[in-house]
Amino acid sequence: MSLAPRVTVVIPCRDDADFLEACLAALAVQEHPPQRVVVVDNASSDASAEVARRYGADVVEEARIGIWPAAARGYDEALDGADIIARLDADSRPHPDWIARIVRAFVADPALGVLTGGAEFYGGSALTNYLGERWYVGGGHYWVKKWLGIPLVFGSNFAMHVRVWERVRGTVDRDNARIHDDLDLTIRLRRADGVRYDPQLRMPVSARPLQTVGGLSRRVYKVATTFAASWPEGAAWRRRAGEHAMTDASPPARWSPGPDDWAPDDDLTPEFGR
Repeated sequence: MSLAPRVTVVIPCRDDADFLEACLAALAVQEHPPQRVVVVDNASSDASAEVARRYGADVVEEARIGIWPAAARGYDEALDGADIIARLDADSRPHPDWIARIVRAFVADPALGVLTGGAEFYGGSALTNYLGERWYVGGGHYWVKKWLGIPLVFGSNFAMHVRVWERVRGTVDRDNARIHDDLDLTIRLRRADGVRYDPQLRMPVSARPLQTVGGLSRRVYKVATTFAASWPEGAAWRRRAGEHAMTDASPPARWSPGPDDWAPDDDLTPEFGR
């Protein structure tokens, strides 16, 4: 009998009912269905919550507007009953094997704490989509790893073990709506957390933020504000010191499946997508 970790998918959403419907429809046909889907309604004025409930997702509310407050609320909610927290955005359209790939990766590598992938932009011109994938997301992965020593955790396409969130949830700038939540999360992570980038873990996402100069400029500018808000945590010298301290201390907890961490596939009939 095969065993599998329990996966909860978290989707922050604000006034994105149409995109959310397509995202949830894609989740409903996953080869490996999630145990649970949590949609965080971030003070929406449209039918986002109704769409989520129609697809069997659990809806939680976060009144503080911003992606970090909404995402953190969802991660906290996912701590109840999940082994793996998987993250999407409302305009993500996961491939049918997305969760299956995540599950296989965590089962194969007990030291894996965070798995992230790349983007396939849709809805823009060929040039916009290419620059988004290769320059915006691809460049982010390259330069962030150069600076921080670990890959950038891409907010529209990643999964983390609940123990990682339990460790960092009190250190991230979760109330700050003016920064990149995924970059701030990356800054709080360390190599000992087991962060890995899988170029084959691809995620179709909307190119809408990249279709205007103003929209792209704001997103790039937020990289600087994110590092400024977390300083000196994101400084290379600070991170090296932290790595040495973690090496000298007792070894960090690694995820190895125990009797309470796993459940038979026969018992993993998810409510979502029935």
